[in-house]
Amino acid sequence: MMAALSNSSPWTKLATPSLPFPFLHQSYSSYTSRIFSFRRKFSVNALSQQQSLPVRVRFAPSPTGNLHVGGARTALFNYLFARSKGGKFVLRIEDTDLERSTRESEEAVLRDLTWLGLDWDEGPGVGGDYGPYRQSERNSMYKQYAEKLLQSGQVYRCFCSDEELEKMKKDAKLKKLPPVYTGKWANATDAEVEEELAKGTPYTFRFRVPKGSLKITDLIRGEVSWNLDTLGDFVIMRSNGQPVYNFCVTVDDATMAISHVIRAEEHLPNTLRQALIYKALKFPMPHFAHVSLILAPDRSKLSKRHGATSVGQYREMGYLPEAMNNYLALLGWGDGTENEFFTLDKLVERFTIERVNKSGAVFDSTKLRWMNGQHLRARPSEEVTKLIGERWKTSGFLTVSEGPFVEELINLLKDGIDLITDADKVLSNLLSYPLHSTLQSEEAESAIQDNLPEFCASFLAAYDSGDLVGALEEGQAGWKNWVKGLGKSTKRKGKSLFMPLRLLLTGKLHGPDIGAAVVLLYQAGTTGVIAPEVSFVTIDERVKMLREINWETLSKDHVVKETASTV
Repeated sequence: MMAALSNSSPWTKLATPSLPFPFLHQSYSSYTSRIFSFRRKFSVNALSQQQSLPVRVRFAPSPTGNLHVGGARTALFNYLFARSKGGKFVLRIEDTDLERSTRESEEAVLRDLTWLGLDWDEGPGVGGDYGPYRQSERNSMYKQYAEKLLQSGQVYRCFCSDEELEKMKKDAKLKKLPPVYTGKWANATDAEVEEELAKGTPYTFRFRVPKGSLKITDLIRGEVSWNLDTLGDFVIMRSNGQPVYNFCVTVDDATMAISHVIRAEEHLPNTLRQALIYKALKFPMPHFAHVSLILAPDRSKLSKRHGATSVGQYREMGYLPEAMNNYLALLGWGDGTENEFFTLDKLVERFTIERVNKSGAVFDSTKLRWMNGQHLRARPSEEVTKLIGERWKTSGFLTVSEGPFVEELINLLKDGIDLITDADKVLSNLLSYPLHSTLQSEEAESAIQDNLPEFCASFLAAYDSGDLVGALEEGQAGWKNWVKGLGKSTKRKGKSLFMPLRLLLTGKLHGPDIGAAVVLLYQAGTTGVIAPEVSFVTIDERVKMLREINWETLSKDHVVKETASTV
């Protein structure tokens, strides 16, 4: 027998604000006596509601910690689906774990979602017709629906103690059977129940699970089925009067008119219990879509041992919200093209649930960093300049955060900045002058053997004439003319000219454009924009250090190093 779910309750009634519990108006007259025939064997086909109904999705985090990147991706997929369908994105706080849930964690989750730009249409701070939006504030609703199930016979009181339940588990284990409830109180008489109630024995509400199987069609995973024989009657209300997670979720999703439940695949087993509750309460079944887990590089579940895992951590590290959204969207989804760069608006335009992959996606922090650099450089230049300039001033590198010098500095270094925090490193590298350590390196061997002492003497002579300083005063045009003249006088060009020149002036063998770098280094030493506490070596001080080098000793050291290396 195929038991299809009833869709007789129109959503228009659900939306009526005057009905705090929209389904309570439904008739339960046909369930006034216990239905033991409910246990007859049949197959439950969990049919979903019509596509024509309004799209309403929800993100329902538990405020027991920070927002994990996996949770952020689930929120993003819900947001993109709602926006692409012209529907509503609902935020619900699932704080039934009273011991671990905190308002601080809730505020952190809301802050991270806001930072990502995933604005919700209903929920905390926004309100809506289906509130309250915290489970801790909806207890009266859960109790009323639990009582309805009790009256219909699909739920019964269970007076088993913890010791009895533990013994059932051990006996099942010895018999190599599933650890399911044996059904001790499933068929108790009214007299037996009344006797325990009179004694004040604590009890739970257990859902009466039918025999047979249950099948759903998942929008991502296709057909999923379960054998109900391995489930056993499960608790929906604890002995302390608190509802169990699966019962809360079902009641909440139904009374909030949620049309599509898009969540992580770890919730797939919960769908079994929830689908049974939907059917028992005659709630319309939503469409289910279970998204794959985010995996670490070793393909295990991403956890703290793999590094940063929360959105807040990445925000503090300098990542941009648009980069996080772009990267998280690509973990298990693609639009079918080679394009990997998406703004949030473009994601809304291109997103479809059908293109979400059911296999796990590996979180690659290197690619996330690269993508952040792409989004950073895609921002308007004045915005990038402001971000990096303020960073340098706040970090204590510069005395100013804006102006021509800062703009030229950012223009020179921006390609090496993927995170705003990278700006400190690239500026520090530009300002540094590791001449001696570079000269001692094996990489400098070829430059030294190319008559570097002779070239240094020519360079110092050109500096002493005042031509270099005069050229640097003119900017890059003056620099180019000066270099051309130096090349003619030393009979050098190309790498033979620029490699030793870079080494002498910057103390390095590699770096950004040498002309732009040297002009800025000169300005850094003459304009006062470099903070006093920064250990910056001016052009004049660099020249002084060059005069003190003993080239003969240095050359001998390199011969010894080369010989040792050969041996």
